Amino acid sequence: MPAIILCTLNAKYIHASLGLRYLLANMDDLRDQTALREFTIARKPQELVDELLALEPRVIGFGVYIWNVTQTCEVVRLLKEQRPDIKLVLGGPEVSHEVDEQQIVRLADHVITGWGDVSFPKLCRALLHGPKPLMKVIAGEQPPLDQIALPYGEYTDADLAHRLLYVEASRGCPFKCEFCLSSLDKTARAFDPDAFLAELDTLYRRGARNFKFVDRTFNLKIDASVRILQFFLDRLTHDLFVHFEVIPDHLPDRLKDMIAQFPPGVLQFEVGIQSFNVDVQQRISRRQDNDKTVANLRWLVEKSHAHLHTDLIFGLPGETLDSFTAGFDRLFGLKPHEIQLGILKRLRGTPIARHTTEYAMVYDAAPPYTVQQTGAVTRDDMQRFTRLARYWDLVANSGRFGRTLALLMQGPSAFQAFLDFSDWLWQTTGKTSGLTPEDLVDNLFEYLTGERGADAQTTREALLADYLHSGARASPRSLQGLLQQHTATGKTMAKSLTRRQEQHVARPL
Repeated sequence: MPAIILCTLNAKYIHASLGLRYLLANMDDLRDQTALREFTIARKPQELVDELLALEPRVIGFGVYIWNVTQTCEVVRLLKEQRPDIKLVLGGPEVSHEVDEQQIVRLADHVITGWGDVSFPKLCRALLHGPKPLMKVIAGEQPPLDQIALPYGEYTDADLAHRLLYVEASRGCPFKCEFCLSSLDKTARAFDPDAFLAELDTLYRRGARNFKFVDRTFNLKIDASVRILQFFLDRLTHDLFVHFEVIPDHLPDRLKDMIAQFPPGVLQFEVGIQSFNVDVQQRISRRQDNDKTVANLRWLVEKSHAHLHTDLIFGLPGETLDSFTAGFDRLFGLKPHEIQLGILKRLRGTPIARHTTEYAMVYDAAPPYTVQQTGAVTRDDMQRFTRLARYWDLVANSGRFGRTLALLMQGPSAFQAFLDFSDWLWQTTGKTSGLTPEDLVDNLFEYLTGERGADAQTTREALLADYLHSGARASPRSLQGLLQQHTATGKTMAKSLTRRQEQHVARPL
């Protein structure tokens, strides 16, 4: 039985904790006494406790994050009730700041703030063999990166076959965006490129084809970026997929030349725009050249095959609904593949808290600490945006309604057009979840033809093309249910969908 268990609760099974694997790889003489156990936040806490106690550990280390702190706190509480002799150690970004205010910290025996690669094994040796640690809260040591054992050998064959593989070529970030914990870093530091690429090559030879880089600034140093891209270019397969987070205004020609060589389906870039409002950018210490950002996004859309996942944040201090609308419209006009609409969260320890009083920021006290209203955005408008973001994922980011979305977003403002639809959909259904693709087809047809006065035939053709292109394979009989919930016009639409699917089912669009 292991003396030490490394544990975390992931949001989904497909996620594999990179942080715990770093700890496992650096346990040195304690490696053989250490086991890794990952669960999901959907599991019942007592079930997890039973599984952990069955291993008879002496120490359990928990990785605590904003998405799992509530569930992990309950697991820790139950463990302390049932086996108070087991030493519980916390680590991770959620418990690295404001530790005195957290219930989970009060329940645990020790907390390591910041890096744990060296500090966790050292604490475990003291807990198992003495001398007894004197401090409950321990500041994690930051060793040189070349003194940290890389974790990639800790990915199992099952991980490679079924889960996302997180990798990092560097740690830290030189930028100071106040909503992000990386703003606390002094700089970005790169792992030895030869050692890192050798580990990637081993993963690749073992069958890994899905790599998600967690570097905050993948394209910060172009020499390193080009070398990593060349590594994957030399190993192209039909199932290779690589995800990077890129700085939007830093895309020199040498990097463009490399990106342009990749075929469709391989590269995905997460591009954090967050806001195009210059005053807001300055207020939150975000350095971003908007003109270069726009030019680079346009190049990526028009000249590369990379899939672009762009991000905007609503609720930043001083950002109004009107200024956000202008930023969304600017980004939408560039035609990225996805626009992720996030809402500001006050992560523990981030400098965004300094604006709370001046800009009347009100945050939810419970994780994930989402902003509820600001001096520039009312609570009602924040709720409207929350619903809109959910509908945007269902209609736009899902990729199921490409042709219909073009009809829906017509008008002087694309954002206002979708906001109008969002308000109508909420008033009509009262739901933000449980809406099937057929429900959405029904509602989109009714809204476009009834509220917007769109041509029924044009709308019908767009919805049918989207429905078939999405991979739907409903039978003609099941299609008779589409759009029959509201209007006689909907019944006509359903019959038309049925006829056209019968015509196209052998050759879907």
